[in-house]
Amino acid sequence: MRPKERRDTGQSDLLRSRLDAIIDMNHALVKLARTIDWSFLEQQFGAVYEDKPGRPPLPTRLMAGLSILKHTYDLSDEALCERWVENPYYQFFCGEEFFQHRLVFDRSSLTRWRQRMGEEKLQALLQESLSVATKTEAVKPSDLNRVIVDTTVQPKNVMFPTDARLLNRAREILVRLAKGAGIRLRQSYGRLGKFALIKHQRYAHAKQFKRANRASRTLRTYLGRVIRDIARKLEGNVDLLHGIALNRMLALARRVLDQKQHQRGPKVYSLHAPEVECIGKGKAHRPYEFGVKVSVATTLSHAKGGQFITHVKALPGNPYDGHTLKTVIPEMEQLIGNVIDRLLGDKGYRGHNAPPEYKFRVFISGQKRRVTPKIKRELRRRSAIEPVIGHLKSEHRMDRNYLWHCQGDAINAVLAAAGYNFRRLIRWLALFLRQILGQLILG
Repeated sequence: MRPKERRDTGQSDLLRSRLDAIIDMNHALVKLARTIDWSFLEQQFGAVYEDKPGRPPLPTRLMAGLSILKHTYDLSDEALCERWVENPYYQFFCGEEFFQHRLVFDRSSLTRWRQRMGEEKLQALLQESLSVATKTEAVKPSDLNRVIVDTTVQPKNVMFPTDARLLNRAREILVRLAKGAGIRLRQSYGRLGKFALIKHQRYAHAKQFKRANRASRTLRTYLGRVIRDIARKLEGNVDLLHGIALNRMLALARRVLDQKQHQRGPKVYSLHAPEVECIGKGKAHRPYEFGVKVSVATTLSHAKGGQFITHVKALPGNPYDGHTLKTVIPEMEQLIGNVIDRLLGDKGYRGHNAPPEYKFRVFISGQKRRVTPKIKRELRRRSAIEPVIGHLKSEHRMDRNYLWHCQGDAINAVLAAAGYNFRRLIRWLALFLRQILGQLILG
């Protein structure tokens, strides 16, 4: 069943005051709420529902507004729920007529709504942020023709992986699942495994690596024995649900058991998030990051409202930067509804695979040939994308992704970009309002 649209009746209540009567209607968040085309979002997000009997879902404006507020102000789901009850501006932004003293939704509804929409539908929030930026003259339509592209890493919410900790953790999870399935093991190695892990950590801290490796081999032996014990007793002795969980964990544990320190190819770095990849970006303070590579594109010119993000996409598999343009450029043009004239990238985009049918030029930092003085000035602005990526990570929840699986990586990246754009719009509307008030006072 499709969600019911929440209509503003305009009627008052004898016992309650309308929100538009108790808040400042010139507040930047109120002006943003009136500028957003909520009917466009309802049309995009309502396409995933069917007109069949059942309980109607929550209104689209409520759920879309909550997602915007969450990533605009860097709030967890729990903190967002607490602040929504306290803040009348948040409630007005989400389409409420009267002040609500209790939550009109459940916290888990946010998770289910994100999963139902997916990355493709949530791109509508980023598209609408660019549309609002054009309406409010924070950015000119011509500014969207020239973009800067770069990649970064979106870290996952995992501990720093070490072989010893992964071996011990895999054994602990297998023992717990076997106990839940009613399988009696010959030995769980709970106490011995704990002491072997402590030994490894102390030897490694003291740089006694031969002894540390010996403790690591002991942990590997304990895990191998538990895997073989469970595999012998698993067949036909447990129900389907426990069997699926145990088989999945056994496959992961075997990968952890077999992987070597310097092996090539994919490895397991986290048992609860096996999709995590190890990506080296060459940073002195953080040589390796564990997560997924993300492509970010921003406007080139510094418009009145600042730089805006035109496209963002999670790229599993850690592809070479130059080989991402074939995927990124068609999606970007479809999103902004504009034809790209010029694209700037760093030296990681040398040997790119931009589609030849597109007539724009790709310029790389340090390029000397076929570069005019104007393009030289634009190339000096290429590094302006770096602070945008820094803001995405520090203020819009890209620094540590808490959403599960590859779908969660893609969703978090898109919502972080939309939150960044809406944050720029809120500041632009507040500045624009102050300028108008200043002119009225001076006049």
